[in-house]
Amino acid sequence: MKVLMCYSGVRTSKKEDDMVRKRILIADRVRQVRGSFAFIPHRFLSGGFLASLSREELLLYFFLVVASDKHGLSYYGSKSICSFLNMTQDEYRSAREQLIAGDLIAFDSTLFQVLELPASSVREGGIR
Repeated sequence: MKVLMCYSGVRTSKKEDDMVRKRILIADRVRQVRGSFAFIPHRFLSGGFLASLSREELLLYFFLVVASDKHGLSYYGSKSICSFLNMTQDEYRSAREQLIAGDLIAFDSTLFQVLELPASSVREGGIR
């Protein structure tokens, strides 16, 4: 039996036998959302954002996602961020500026905001 599948807007025909069937691997460790939580939309991967970022940019982005509130706001300072991420100030500044240029975050010198993902990756082939 053939099944029509859609991945990132691309339709493919795949035999049902070839499909991976999802199942819970460890039933007593199923992840639960309690209280606050970090959220990264699947489009971060499927839309090319993940592939477009350097390691430092990914580290900073993920840190800001995890550290932010429900509005995406975080007020960690550069010294704390560099310490958590084992980054130099230059690496931090470069990553921050690239994330701003990629329209993924906003920064006003004291407060970060993780933004809703833009409609598409800013530059063809990535943010760079």
